[in-house]
Amino acid sequence: MQEKPNSSFNTAVTYLLDLLIDILTSLRKEQDSYYILFNEILKARLLYEKNMYQECFQTLNRIKEKATYFENHFALLTAQRLELNYLLALDFNDTNEKELLAKQYKISKTLKAINQLNAQSSLYELLKLRILSKGAYRSAIEARSLDDLVTSEISIVASARDENFEIKKNHQLFQANYFMTVGDYKAAYNSFVELNKLFEENPHLWNNPPVYYLMTIEGVLEGLRVMHHYSGMLYFIDRLEHIQSTSTSFQLNVLYVIFKYRLFSFIDRGEFDHANQLVQEYRSSLIEKIPLLKEHQQAEILLYLSLVHLGNKEYKKAKKQLRYVLNRQGLCSTDLYRTIRIVNVIINFELGDYDYIQSEIRSIKRKMAKNKDYNLKVESFILKFLNYSLDSKSLDRKRTDIWKKMSQEAQQLYTDKYEMQILRRFDFVAWVESKILNKPLSTVLKDSCIIK
Repeated sequence: MQEKPNSSFNTAVTYLLDLLIDILTSLRKEQDSYYILFNEILKARLLYEKNMYQECFQTLNRIKEKATYFENHFALLTAQRLELNYLLALDFNDTNEKELLAKQYKISKTLKAINQLNAQSSLYELLKLRILSKGAYRSAIEARSLDDLVTSEISIVASARDENFEIKKNHQLFQANYFMTVGDYKAAYNSFVELNKLFEENPHLWNNPPVYYLMTIEGVLEGLRVMHHYSGMLYFIDRLEHIQSTSTSFQLNVLYVIFKYRLFSFIDRGEFDHANQLVQEYRSSLIEKIPLLKEHQQAEILLYLSLVHLGNKEYKKAKKQLRYVLNRQGLCSTDLYRTIRIVNVIINFELGDYDYIQSEIRSIKRKMAKNKDYNLKVESFILKFLNYSLDSKSLDRKRTDIWKKMSQEAQQLYTDKYEMQILRRFDFVAWVESKILNKPLSTVLKDSCIIK
């Protein structure tokens, strides 16, 4: 500004922004089929405006072939509609009625495919919104509230005569997310496996960046984790490590998924020393970049870091990690927040803050009394232990008897698919067992993982 005092700063910024966007758009032309197709459409329009009709129609034919190959119905429809508009303007030169009707039929077919995809996408969007706003479904009655979406989605797929990549992809995504929500992890895993197979067979149809492919691999990893098939996770983690994208935010999301499932394989088996080493390995590449992640992802990582500290008996550090999450209003209605709150109770128990524990017990009891239809079996199980633990003399004398009373309830929690939605984040039953029987948490987690 000192060298050019008469210049306008805002004008210079606007010019540089436009220049930057033009450069980035130019770079993407050869990296993304969407950019390629619509750039070709602009070329066809330009050729028509310059009276180069033959070249224009040749370009439109190439666009239609490429759009069909990439299953880009919107680009295909635009090219088909432009072709008819130009033929009309040229008085249908060398085009007979049979050829015109064939072109119109193809447009109708494209529109039908777009309508089917739109209807199917709308149902998937509604499903995701209900899941995100409500959290985990805790009973068969709650799960039935999704029946209308499931029935409509199946109807759309059944009516689709031409099952293309998008129809199959959306169907498997819908099914997988539905099964995950209602706690049917085996069925969800099977859907994610089918979805992964679909992606592997059609690499030319991936988005750039491949967001849906990342979601698919994450779903497969979650299924393998629930089944405790940790060795099987290595192949899919390796697949994620080989994903290339120019998007730095997407690459950070990929790193987040890799870190999360590598960490799970240690936490689930009580290998907290290895978990701590992994945290140090990812400190500069991910942990220090937590603010760049979405709020839900930030809360998840802070929760898992807190669990690592809990397992290593670093209770003050564990409490510090959760402090940043507990006051976030946007998370209060989610099942993740419910897990975080339980972990916070456990940490305060380990720190001996019994005043806080009693306050939380009263709060949870009020919620249970207010929402009698709301499943809170994990909380009830932990409350039962906390009541025993507050009478430390009784706990010391009757550890074996107390665990005998609670072990049957513990097994019921493991077989309850709705409660498993909480236990799959962390095995709270194992923590209770370790406290009652006075065993190291790492040992109980390891033994529990082997039994499962």
